[in-house]
Amino acid sequence: MSGFGLARNKRLQARVQQAEEILKDGYEHTGNKQRLVSEFTYAADSWNRPRRVLTRLEYGAQGVNPRFVVTNIAGSDAMQLYDLLYCARGEAENRIKEAQLDLFGTRASCHRFAANQFRLLLAALACTLMQRLGETALRGTELERASAATIRVRLLKIGAAPSVTIDVRSVDLEI
Repeated sequence: MSGFGLARNKRLQARVQQAEEILKDGYEHTGNKQRLVSEFTYAADSWNRPRRVLTRLEYGAQGVNPRFVVTNIAGSDAMQLYDLLYCARGEAENRIKEAQLDLFGTRASCHRFAANQFRLLLAALACTLMQRLGETALRGTELERASAATIRVRLLKIGAAPSVTIDVRSVDLEI
């Protein structure tokens, strides 16, 4: 299986312009985000042959949001292929990024392999804990599908602001 995202360009934009106008009209008529997944063949000038391109077009409050994916998988329904394979891979990449950035999975700066392995194991365990916390304890709340960073900051991180009050009447100042 192979697939990669394709940056929007003038030729791709011209190819989907009519569909985007239909989605825009649908959004303006209903007020609901409009979505279309389709496919076509396309060849960039540097390619030796045309390839299958999946396109996911959305139109909502922020306007048009197109995505293009080149794939060599044949025979699958475009919507099923986009949603079940391409989006799932993107979601896996999001979880990796979350472990690295939000759960400190990049802290492998020790010179010893075992220490780095242990740190990565702790980050993986923290990621699993956050996922299970969202699925069980946070089910039905606004944090049910929150990122690890949001759960950490809003639920687990305890902030304290120490305050010190000085009664100046009781302080002897020598001038």
